[in-house]
Amino acid sequence: MNGNDQDRDKNFLKEGLGAAWPICLGYMPIGMALGVLAQKAGLGAWDVALMSVLVFAGSAQFICVSMLVGGAASAPIIITTFVVNLRHVLLSSSLAKYLDSMNIKGLALFAYGVTDESFGVNYTRFFTGGWSPKKALVVNHASNACWIVCTVAGAYFGELIPAGAFGIDYALIAMFIGLLVFQIRGLIYTAAALIAGLCAAIMALFVDGNMNIIVGAMMGATACLAIRRTVFFKRLEKAREAKS
Repeated sequence: MNGNDQDRDKNFLKEGLGAAWPICLGYMPIGMALGVLAQKAGLGAWDVALMSVLVFAGSAQFICVSMLVGGAASAPIIITTFVVNLRHVLLSSSLAKYLDSMNIKGLALFAYGVTDESFGVNYTRFFTGGWSPKKALVVNHASNACWIVCTVAGAYFGELIPAGAFGIDYALIAMFIGLLVFQIRGLIYTAAALIAGLCAAIMALFVDGNMNIIVGAMMGATACLAIRRTVFFKRLEKAREAKS
């Protein structure tokens, strides 16, 4: 790390919070919505707080609440949320190459805070350069704190918010779209997004649950890895480097 990088890293808290605030802004309506749904499912504010602290995975928590409403037993809920969160293995493996300087305790702390949103923000900044594990940790845990506060607030005051008000039902989708757009930095990324989306959509027609998301992501990544190894793509990359 050179002198300029060291100076920038001294402000890791400020830069990390600056990168985290869009996530926190998106978490506010989503967390409140989860709190409302959890309250209607019979969970108290402390139950919601404990769930957010231990799980910290929006989609898994929404699924858990919906399954509780449907009267599902503990085992199906645990298995379902485990499968849904398997995508975190893919997310963490993509970030691992930027975290060589962290020890085991630091990696465990970092892994706890990995979500789709924090991954999107951190990966984009690691890829462009000038980002550090300290800043990434701030992003993870500022988002975590905001999520916990908002879900608990939803559990306390959720009855005052009508279902579907303020576009709450669309907030999660909108945030994912925004994160996807910011990660597309070339033709190969566009191809990966299109292939993954197409495969996931086709699988959704024939397979129940959320396994289509995991399989779609893996197929998109695998297909684009194969594309990058083709002679045509290598020539295209060399031509683009020559122009730049």
